[in-house]
Amino acid sequence: MNSSSSSSSSSHTHYSTSSSDTDTPPSSSAAVRRALRLIQSEDLSLKIEAAKDIRRLTKTSQRCRRQLADAVKPLVCMLRVGDDDSVELSESALLALLNLAVKDEKNKISIVEAGALEPIISFLKSQNSILRECATASLLTLSASTTNRQVISDTSAIPLLVDILRNGNTQAKIDAVIALSNLSTHSNNLDMILKTNPIPSMVSLLKTCKKSSKTAEKCCALIESLVGFHEGRTALTSEEGGILAVVEVLENGSLQSREHAVGALLTLCQSDRFKYREPILREGVIPGLLELTVQGTPKSQSKARALLCLLRDSPYPRSELQPDTLENIVCNIISQIDGDEQSGKAKKMLAEMVQVSMEQSLRQLQQRALVCTPTPK
Repeated sequence: MNSSSSSSSSSHTHYSTSSSDTDTPPSSSAAVRRALRLIQSEDLSLKIEAAKDIRRLTKTSQRCRRQLADAVKPLVCMLRVGDDDSVELSESALLALLNLAVKDEKNKISIVEAGALEPIISFLKSQNSILRECATASLLTLSASTTNRQVISDTSAIPLLVDILRNGNTQAKIDAVIALSNLSTHSNNLDMILKTNPIPSMVSLLKTCKKSSKTAEKCCALIESLVGFHEGRTALTSEEGGILAVVEVLENGSLQSREHAVGALLTLCQSDRFKYREPILREGVIPGLLELTVQGTPKSQSKARALLCLLRDSPYPRSELQPDTLENIVCNIISQIDGDEQSGKAKKMLAEMVQVSMEQSLRQLQQRALVCTPTPK
């Protein structure tokens, strides 16, 4: 997320993860007291000044977030007063609340309990792009709290977030998909998210974002959940380049992204192997799967092996004479796509994988030998 002192729509501060929280210096303590005094003022211009100070003070300091917790209620009151005709009032309050909520579970919960959701939801429908984007970023942060997720879902937030995912600018789309991914962890919300048909917009975002980014991770996490349903599988496979977008994350994503990507493909294949096996193979998934069996997380390795088994011509071992090894499974798949560019790449990777496996085994033998060798006296 972008961090900036500017209040512009394209550079509002969501949160800061690059700076470590530090103790509040004496000058900041005085500033905290001043901000708490001004935020209670009846003068709207002083309230705006206070909100901007709160935003600045809480940008990197966890202690300031705690010390300024009493500002939550007056800031929420500012949201209720604000509208499309008082953008500065609403925006300054939203951004101050946003920074108060970062890395602070108590503030996240107290912001929702203070009644912030109603005005935030109304800003999602605003004609003003700044307010829409700030509201989306606010929901991203508030939905990071598991306590808040059901409360948020009971509003009209989900369809509005999907609308932002379709029509917002790039940053707003990213915030919306992360918020939706957060909300999706509450099982009752998946059906509601599915009904809004978010997958085409998510695939579009996945095609353009950096595959190792948090955006790709959240997109794939949500896709993995949604393809557990028939409607989700249909939406992904009907979207041009849908499976390919997931395969590209499997190849080039972060460890967590790759785990979600292989999980989504495995769910597809497990639901109807004969229907999805060919479309998955066609997108050149084998090299990435081979790499995952060696370099992925434990879950990724297990899922990659399970998917490789389903992708061969028969998902069952052929006979006792042909052991059900990874090499045999992959060779079986390669034999079906021989001559294809991905077949050559897969063969090369298989040879490298076998070499790595042999080297690892040799190192283990050497380590055991060292352990077993008596120490000279």
